[in-house]
Amino acid sequence: MVRFGISLPGELQKRFDRLIKEKGYANRSEALRDLMREMLVRKEWERADQEVAGTITLVYNHHQRELVSRLTEIQHNYHQIIISGQHVHLDHDNCLEVVIMKGRASQVLSLGQRLRAVKGVKFGEVTMASTGRTLK
Repeated sequence: MVRFGISLPGELQKRFDRLIKEKGYANRSEALRDLMREMLVRKEWERADQEVAGTITLVYNHHQRELVSRLTEIQHNYHQIIISGQHVHLDHDNCLEVVIMKGRASQVLSLGQRLRAVKGVKFGEVTMASTGRTLK
């Protein structure tokens, strides 16, 4: 463990302390470690060839003509990076689908963009994660 000090405006420190209390952190060190890890994960995703993990979350109306078959077709084209998928019926019309992936950042982002762009997808988001290899 390394200890270090930082200088910052008092108001920023107060706001940060309120935020970490709301989030349930035990102390500033835990919150700063999480912020640092988040920045490092974002850096991993900047390199197109870096292996990353992530999810794509989609919400769509399954009654939309040929939407489900189009989503399936796109996913089959990326089978090498898809680890798993989860399909949930939200109500009579709407479905939530989560696709879990591990692969090059460029591939994961490409798949996310292609799925989001399909006509009838109401919401789509790629969530960045890490394989954990570079984080301590």
